[in-house]
Amino acid sequence: MTATDPALTALAQGWCALSLLHGKIEARIERALQTGHGLSVREYSLLDVLSRQHNGPGGHLQMKQVADAVVLSQSATTRLVTRLEDRGLLTRYLCDTDRRGIYTDVTEAGLTLLSEARPTNDTALRAALDEAAENAELAPLVRTVEELKVPA
Repeated sequence: MTATDPALTALAQGWCALSLLHGKIEARIERALQTGHGLSVREYSLLDVLSRQHNGPGGHLQMKQVADAVVLSQSATTRLVTRLEDRGLLTRYLCDTDRRGIYTDVTEAGLTLLSEARPTNDTALRAALDEAAENAELAPLVRTVEELKVPA
């Protein structure tokens, strides 16, 4: 392959379209969550991921798993957890079986805020996808997102 290979150009164009769609969606959701709930997209994502934890095997995530889920470095995830903990939305505690392990759980206040913010997130996502679907370059990507069947 060379830099002028049409397949490479098409691949790069596809990546640019995907990046553009992601940016539009994230910006729309960010504005809605900040305005309505004082949350960033990353904060919302972290609360959402952690709210799905449960007791028992495989129920809690290590910080690396949380970082991967919210697409941040481990240090950025730790700072994010600390900010939400300072706001009373999360709590941390030591693992019973491995004193080196630290779990993070969503507090009742965090769960309440998450449940209040979820419709805002979903509405903003729908609006961003509807707007993007009007762009011929982004419409195929929107259809793909809408057709994805991802297990919860």
